[in-house]
Amino acid sequence: MGAWSGVADESNVDNGHWLDQLNPQQREAATAGDGPILVIAGAGTGKTRTLAYRVAFLLEKGVEPERILLLTFTRRAAQEMLNRATNVTRKIAEGRANTTSRGLQPARSGNRNHATRVWGGTFHATANRLLRVYGDAIGLGSNFNIVDAGDAADLINIVRQEQGLTSKEKRFPRKATCLAIYSRCVNSGDSLADVLDGYFPWCADFEDELKALFAGYVDAKQARGVLDYDDLLLFWNELLKSKTLGPKIGGRFDHILVDEYQDTNRVQADILRAMQRDCPNVMVVGDDAQSIYSFRGAEVENILNFPDQFPGTRLITLEQNYRSVQSILDATNAVMLGAKQRYTKELWSNRRSDSKPTLIICRDEDDQTRTIIDRVLEHYEEGIPLQRQAVLFRAGHNADQLEVELTRRNIPYVKYGGLKFLEAAHIKDIMAFLRILENPQDQLAWSRSLNLLDGVGPKTAAAAYEHVRSAGFNPAAIATFSPPTAGRASFAAFASLVVEMTVDGGSGSVSDQLHRIRKIYDPLVEATYEPAEPRLRDLDQLEHIAQRYQSRRAFLDDLVLDPPSSTSDFAGPPMRDEDWLVLSTIHSAKGCEWDVVYVIHAADGVIPSDMATGRDGEIDEERRLFYVALTRARDRLYVSAPLRYYVAGRPMTDRHSYAQLTRFITDDVRRQFDVVSPEPALETEDAITDVDDADSIRSRLRARWD
Repeated sequence: MGAWSGVADESNVDNGHWLDQLNPQQREAATAGDGPILVIAGAGTGKTRTLAYRVAFLLEKGVEPERILLLTFTRRAAQEMLNRATNVTRKIAEGRANTTSRGLQPARSGNRNHATRVWGGTFHATANRLLRVYGDAIGLGSNFNIVDAGDAADLINIVRQEQGLTSKEKRFPRKATCLAIYSRCVNSGDSLADVLDGYFPWCADFEDELKALFAGYVDAKQARGVLDYDDLLLFWNELLKSKTLGPKIGGRFDHILVDEYQDTNRVQADILRAMQRDCPNVMVVGDDAQSIYSFRGAEVENILNFPDQFPGTRLITLEQNYRSVQSILDATNAVMLGAKQRYTKELWSNRRSDSKPTLIICRDEDDQTRTIIDRVLEHYEEGIPLQRQAVLFRAGHNADQLEVELTRRNIPYVKYGGLKFLEAAHIKDIMAFLRILENPQDQLAWSRSLNLLDGVGPKTAAAAYEHVRSAGFNPAAIATFSPPTAGRASFAAFASLVVEMTVDGGSGSVSDQLHRIRKIYDPLVEATYEPAEPRLRDLDQLEHIAQRYQSRRAFLDDLVLDPPSSTSDFAGPPMRDEDWLVLSTIHSAKGCEWDVVYVIHAADGVIPSDMATGRDGEIDEERRLFYVALTRARDRLYVSAPLRYYVAGRPMTDRHSYAQLTRFITDDVRRQFDVVSPEPALETEDAITDVDDADSIRSRLRARWD
């Protein structure tokens, strides 16, 4: 997807003028003093660059890198910032060396600070790192496994079945819904009753059963030595409440920097406040206008109320946009004027354009599809590659008709979304083998591995786990379990491998351990999955990835906390074209940019979604989502809205409804667009205005009722 290159290349940095690479507001943020600092960074204003220079500035001041904590929402973002900071500090050091070589006294004797030693990563990865250090002190232990959302749902389903909640006459929520309810409760801090009332009203009758289910789920995780994603944050927060451990953890850092603060949930905000008790120097960077993840528990109030929660906050606003032309920013600024709560900012750019964004009013979805594709091809012929163009939409199904027409016209495209790497069955299978060796209490891992074997079902797998548990969770005890006759051969091979790898203590590289596991697993892949070949290629790649890791624990943690985005098993036909159009949901497009952007289905009921119009807060988030879509465009922006929608699933009928233009395009916003309306239907012959017997026709029609 698109990526922004920044204001200038860090290679231009030298010892004397390195801060001159920043504009005045960026420089103010990068060199700000101590205490809480809130940086409101509008779309495309260079927040990544600003944070990188902030790290470099702190290092130049003499702050030890280990005493800087950089929290981001992706590992890639943290790595990019630290790479930039490293580049800056290296150039400064080279400048000092040049100064020394000319016989001048350098400002400082060398640069012993390295950005690579900064504590940088996601909230969850940082929590995991801290829990590995302090977990024993709170009885958690350091060998816990982290389960992904799929395994967490499976575990909650086990408890659901044990509590007899699947036999109710009235339909009980399924495991994924139960996990979603649980997660929203713990991330928001809201009561179960409030969460059910606000987001899951159809489950309100099961409040008591859900409360018991969640209590059982917590017990089940603790008994198996596993944590889910939410637990990482919850345990970090609890550690900070400890009179003994809280000061130790907070005291590790002199400066805390947080990226994308508008996307934090209540627990993350609580963690930051608790850390600030011992580390008063907190800088958060974000944009309230890009807070679009409330469905994950994010609360825009965290950034809106930051000055109240952190007294003495210094507010710095970044408004110079380096991405879009000014005419596009005029439209996006107008859209955000309607927000009920926001930080006031007016994005501006030195990039000018003679053309406004275009609002296209289409007759129906067919007209929209044809119009968008025609515009895509026009720009392609002008020299704009397909990859520099993107079609954005509210939900994945909004692009269904467009995909059909792109395929018919042989226009290659890539649609972002789909199954993630760790959600693929074969990856979860082989990871289960490693999880058994790392934490023999992990019942989910035992169950998944054993159920792959011939002749072994859920009952046998459960009995085998109990056998290992009775032996003090010594995984080698699996060799003394007696499986059913039908499963003895495959079970013996599995038990032999577990014993072998338990006895040698996991010696050898992680890649070597995977290779040994594959001796028994590859035949299972070929017997279980169709087609097997792409899955085996994924396992080859997994072995290759594992070569970078020194320990099995680090490998398992990294894959769960920062998994690859896709797996070849579920990829489409091979992409043999040199270019392709980008199709993406707006949520997936955040953080990206393209030369030309087309936002489709800008009709009320789609933008905003008819599922998000029940309260003012939801409407505000839908407005922010629309804003995010518009601000992805560099040079050209098109917004299209069909007037007529035919009823889906009824291809042989003319049933349809009329739509209104999205409420976010008010009259003031509309003035920032060039509007293109559907052309009137052409008459095929001259209109007839006089009929000889017109009066008699009207009389006959009236006479039938006399």
